Amino acid sequence: MITWADFSILEPELAAFGAELLRERPAFLATQRKNGSPRVHPVTPIISDTGLFLFMEPTSPKGIDLREREVYAIHNGVPDNAGSGGEFFVRGDGREITDPNVRALVVAACSYPPADRYVLFELLVGEARCNGYGDVTLPEHRRWRA
Repeated sequence: MITWADFSILEPELAAFGAELLRERPAFLATQRKNGSPRVHPVTPIISDTGLFLFMEPTSPKGIDLREREVYAIHNGVPDNAGSGGEFFVRGDGREITDPNVRALVVAACSYPPADRYVLFELLVGEARCNGYGDVTLPEHRRWRA
């Protein structure tokens, strides 16, 4: 697993395509419950110069899942049933961030004012891929794996 910053150095075109889609509307984060069943959450990812992050309530089920099992997948929201604009998917491991300096950098990159009580997670990248349906120009490399 690598940081989003490292991913964007290795695959700048794919990372830029994904960042644009993840920032447009709520994305959907999948986590895994203790019993192995999936859980899906609408989220607003934060993409900064250093990584891919999520703020959440301290009691959020997604935070519990990430702390206990780490694995996640995230997919951009799409505006219609045709998948207009393309699709972007990332999977990897999530980790809680408690460093106040990192938090300050992420707060500065955030599109909304996160509450002080929110906890911060970084989403590390293990795989990324994109898809389109003729209405969008796709990156040359459409799939990357760590």
